[in-house]
This record gives sequence, structure tokens and C-alpha cells, in this order.
Amino acid sequence: MKIKLVDCKTILSRSRIYGVDYAVNPYLGCMHGCLYCYARFMLKHLPQGLEWGEFVYVKINAPLILVRELRKKKKGLVLLSSVTDPYQPIEKRYELTRKLLEILARRDFPLIILTKSDLIVRDLDILKKFSDVEVGLTIVTLDENVREVFEPRAPPIKKRLEALSEVKQAGLKTYAFLGPLLPFFSEESLEDLFEKFKEVEVDRVMVDKLNIKSGNWRYIKKGLEENYPSLLEKFREYAFNEEYYLMLKPRIIRLAKNYSITVDFCF
Repeated sequence: MKIKLVDCKTILSRSRIYGVDYAVNPYLGCMHGCLYCYARFMLKHLPQGLEWGEFVYVKINAPLILVRELRKKKKGLVLLSSVTDPYQPIEKRYELTRKLLEILARRDFPLIILTKSDLIVRDLDILKKFSDVEVGLTIVTLDENVREVFEPRAPPIKKRLEALSEVKQAGLKTYAFLGPLLPFFSEESLEDLFEKFKEVEVDRVMVDKLNIKSGNWRYIKKGLEENYPSLLEKFREYAFNEEYYLMLKPRIIRLAKNYSITVDFCF
């Protein structure tokens, strides 16, 4: 894993995600190495030869830049983060996310967090200072064997569910991010997923489809060839077919209703 300390020119970026005003990404790259990661498109801005999931650039001056930028910005919803995981393992060492949270809390910007890591519970003391904060963890399967293929260096699902429960018990809003939907793998466990989401009392579930436009298909394909070769062709057929995801919508809506959970779709 290549770790490099860099200075950033900006950290509070305008977001093109619907309903989100700003995105904060303390790191460039991610140690989790998820095969389906849509953020691989960031490689086009970087030197050739880098492999997504094998490097992290630490924006070491991000707290200083954030203080400066907040003076000029109108209050709006901040997403932490959009193209990295703010609680990937390197955060234990540099605590950039924690420092940025402390700064945002002083201005009380509304905040939404998305991560795959139970490290989020470390910062509950700061998160409780926000008047409007929502914490989400990505969970697309309950099968650890599947998780190890598609999310090889991300924390186990059990730890993520426990983190959601702990955040909820701390009095904060929570959501499960069921994204991306993985053909076969997410589909076959939808009922069990919603049962678990109900157990940990999430306020809502956000659902997204698989993005295969950012250079990630060859990594997904390789993972399937090595671990689930018999599913490769059908997975490919469904993953590249918009109708597949639209077909799943009614089933997901029905499950959400059965478990009395709000569901929002990103597609």
C-alpha cells in the first residue's frame, strides 16, 4: 500500500449529488479495495501506473483549508465522503476525519456520513454536537464470503451492523446504504438484509444500482472468474441491463413496507 502525504488546495467541494451541497474527501484513494468502486474514475487525474485500492493520498493540510473555506461558504449539507471512505484504516493513524468533524461541528453544518467502517463510533462524542447529522454504513450482502470477494479489505458485516446499532443508541439518525445492488448476491439476501436493518433500527435504507462506467467491470469480472465462474455471464447480463434494477424496485419497496422502513432510491 502506497501512502503519500499531500497538500490540497480545496477540501469543501461543491457536490453534484442531488440534495447535497458540499462533499469533503479527506483522502484520495481507499484501502478497502472494493471491486465495484465507482471512484476509480479519479485515476484519470493521477499519474499512470497507480492501481485503485493500492494507494492513499493523505490530504494532510485539509483541516487548515477547511477553516479557511468555511469562512466564505453558505451553510449547506455536507457529505463525508463521496469518493473515498472517511474511516478507512489510515484514519486511525492520521485522524483527519475527526479533525474535520471538529471544525464542521463548530459551524454546525448539516452532515451526512457514508462509510463501511465501524471506526465511526470513535467519533460519537463529536457527532453528538451536530444539530443535524445522519450516519450511514454500506451493507450489500450478509454473506462474508461474498463480502471478502467484493470488499476484500473492508470491515466484516457484523461490525457494521453493530456500529449502526451503537450510533442509533447514541441518539443519531442512521441509514443503511444498500448499494450497489449486486446481481444474485444482493438479490438473494434482500429479505434477510431488511430483517437486519430492522433489528438495528435504521431510520431509512438508501438503494443504488451498480455503476459499471468507471473502469471497474474488469475487476468485478476477475473476481467472478476466480470465485463464482458459473455466475459470470448472467451477472454481466443483469449488471449492464437497466431493466434488471427497475425490476427489483417493487420487491424492495414491498420489503421496506413490510418492515416499516423508509426506502430511497438513487436510480
